[in-house]
Amino acid sequence: MVSLEVSWAQCTPGGYHWSMTTTTFHVQGMTCGHCVAAVREEIGRLAGVSDVEVDLATGRVDVTSEMPVPRSSVADAVDEAGYSLTD
Repeated sequence: MVSLEVSWAQCTPGGYHWSMTTTTFHVQGMTCGHCVAAVREEIGRLAGVSDVEVDLATGRVDVTSEMPVPRSSVADAVDEAGYSLTD
């Protein structure tokens, strides 16, 4: 399951200000802090990603980015770290 929270551009006196997008994914197979670090590092390398929060206990991964990151890109990054996304 993927959840998506999108905030659109807001007009401010100085011009447009783009809000960030947070998308939630779930990763299976993580068992330790090293797993968390590997997933965070690989997803963090994706274009536009500004923050990655990983919860080891639940496998929840919150990805904050300028625009929504394609699920396939996150899946490839998680795979590179040695894990997989759940549905």
